[in-house]
Amino acid sequence: MIAPDSLAGVHIYFPDPWHKKKHNKRRLIQAEFVRLLASRLQSGAYLHCATDWQPYAEQMLEVLGAESSLHNSATGYAPKPDYRPLTKFENRGLKLGHGVWDLVFTKR
Repeated sequence: MIAPDSLAGVHIYFPDPWHKKKHNKRRLIQAEFVRLLASRLQSGAYLHCATDWQPYAEQMLEVLGAESSLHNSATGYAPKPDYRPLTKFENRGLKLGHGVWDLVFTKR
């Protein structure tokens, strides 16, 4: 329902990581979804993902990096942009020493 080349940006913050290996196929950030999402982004638009689950961050980096129409705005993970809100859940995790990984890719 979203027209191609119509979005200026997309934010996907802390999607369910589906911790068990047998459930990884249920993760939102998969090649097919990223390909569809990228087709809806305008040239120069961005896709910003964030997770507090390192194995999912690694998968996101791999999947997003494999999409030829996207370019990583950082080398690896991006620093947390000022515009991303700090959620109550994230703040609790940070106090417990959990990491958070941001990925910001732009459409070529």
